[in-house]
Amino acid sequence: MSYTYQQTSPALGQSKSNNVKRSDSFYIPFDPANTDYQQFKIDVANGVPLEDPDGNVMTQEEVDAFLKTIP
Repeated sequence: MSYTYQQTSPALGQSKSNNVKRSDSFYIPFDPANTDYQQFKIDVANGVPLEDPDGNVMTQEEVDAFLKTIP
Protein backbone atom coordinates (compact mmCIF):
# COMPACT_ATOMS: atom_id res chain seq x y z
CA MET A 1 0.00 0.00 0.00
CA SER A 2 1.20 3.48 -0.83
CA TYR A 3 0.85 6.28 1.71
CA THR A 4 1.40 10.01 1.83
CA TYR A 5 2.44 11.87 4.95
CA GLN A 6 1.81 15.16 6.74
CA GLN A 7 3.83 16.91 9.39
CA THR A 8 1.92 17.59 12.58
CA SER A 9 1.93 20.80 14.55
CA PRO A 10 3.90 20.80 17.80
CA ALA A 11 1.93 20.09 20.96
CA LEU A 12 1.14 23.08 23.15
CA GLY A 13 4.32 24.24 24.86
CA GLN A 14 6.65 22.33 22.53
CA SER A 15 8.84 23.81 19.83
CA LYS A 16 8.83 20.71 17.59
CA SER A 17 6.42 17.95 16.73
CA ASN A 18 7.40 14.42 17.67
CA ASN A 19 5.35 12.56 15.06
CA VAL A 20 4.00 12.58 11.51
CA LYS A 21 0.52 11.66 10.26
CA ARG A 22 0.18 9.01 7.57
CA SER A 23 -2.65 9.19 5.00
CA ASP A 24 -4.55 6.42 6.82
CA SER A 25 -4.74 8.76 9.88
CA PHE A 26 -2.09 6.75 11.75
CA TYR A 27 0.37 8.87 13.74
CA ILE A 28 3.98 7.71 13.53
CA PRO A 29 6.30 8.73 16.38
CA PHE A 30 9.83 9.88 15.60
CA ASP A 31 11.41 6.74 17.03
CA PRO A 32 14.28 5.14 15.08
CA ALA A 33 13.26 1.72 16.45
CA ASN A 34 9.76 2.04 14.95
CA THR A 35 9.49 0.27 11.59
CA ASP A 36 6.74 2.62 10.37
CA TYR A 37 9.06 5.55 11.10
CA GLN A 38 11.90 3.86 9.22
CA GLN A 39 9.57 3.33 6.23
CA PHE A 40 8.37 6.95 6.41
CA LYS A 41 11.94 8.21 6.10
CA ILE A 42 12.63 5.91 3.14
CA ASP A 43 9.37 6.88 1.43
CA VAL A 44 9.76 10.67 1.65
CA ALA A 45 13.47 10.51 0.78
CA ASN A 46 12.38 8.72 -2.41
CA GLY A 47 9.75 11.27 -3.40
CA VAL A 48 6.56 10.19 -1.64
CA PRO A 49 4.65 13.41 -0.87
CA LEU A 50 5.12 15.07 2.51
CA GLU A 51 2.85 17.94 3.47
CA ASP A 52 3.59 20.65 6.01
CA PRO A 53 1.14 21.05 8.93
CA ASP A 54 -1.02 23.36 6.77
CA GLY A 55 -1.42 20.74 4.01
CA ASN A 56 1.01 22.24 1.49
CA VAL A 57 3.09 19.66 -0.39
CA MET A 58 6.76 20.22 0.38
CA THR A 59 9.47 20.33 -2.27
CA GLN A 60 12.09 17.58 -2.19
CA GLU A 61 14.61 20.17 -0.95
CA GLU A 62 12.29 21.04 1.96
CA VAL A 63 11.78 17.34 2.70
CA ASP A 64 15.54 16.72 2.70
CA ALA A 65 16.09 19.65 5.09
CA PHE A 66 13.30 18.36 7.37
CA LEU A 67 14.79 14.85 7.47
CA LYS A 68 18.02 16.32 8.80
CA THR A 69 16.15 17.74 11.82
CA ILE A 70 14.68 14.45 13.04
CA PRO A 71 16.34 11.35 14.53
